[in-house]
Amino acid sequence: MNDYINIGKIVASFGLKGEVILKHALGKKTILKDIEAIFVEENKGSYLPYFVETSKAKDAEETYVKLESIDTRESANRLSTKNVWLLDEDFRKLAGKTAPISLLGFQLISDEGDLGPIEEVIEQPHQVLLRISLDGKEALIPLHAETLNKVDHKKKEVHVTLPDGLLDIYR
Repeated sequence: MNDYINIGKIVASFGLKGEVILKHALGKKTILKDIEAIFVEENKGSYLPYFVETSKAKDAEETYVKLESIDTRESANRLSTKNVWLLDEDFRKLAGKTAPISLLGFQLISDEGDLGPIEEVIEQPHQVLLRISLDGKEALIPLHAETLNKVDHKKKEVHVTLPDGLLDIYR
């Protein structure tokens, strides 16, 4: 099965020819160069491919995208508020190396050892939360200047020093 990565959502239509505005967390100005399709979550867990005709970066968070067969403002409006996913290999090509979302799939390493793969990155105003599975339970690990030791992109590891007792609340 394909691995899909949620990169953001379609926030609005743009213009009269069916373009949409994609708000993403890729961490840099992005055009969907060499990306054949994005996947729109029309129903929970159901990803429909939409083929990319053109894209143009607006800023570090938004990209204008023209999708095949979406030719009117009304058809573009139907996609508003829908989550957008990319195949993992396409995501890895586009994600900014410093963007928190690029840590998806990395191993989280603490003083206690390997805690497992990062399953989700939740960006909040003053910190980033990393969701992992710890002993079969969901655990949210804060990532900020005080906890982050290093990110090893070659080994795909994130090394952290966690506050005393943090992991105990999940066990």
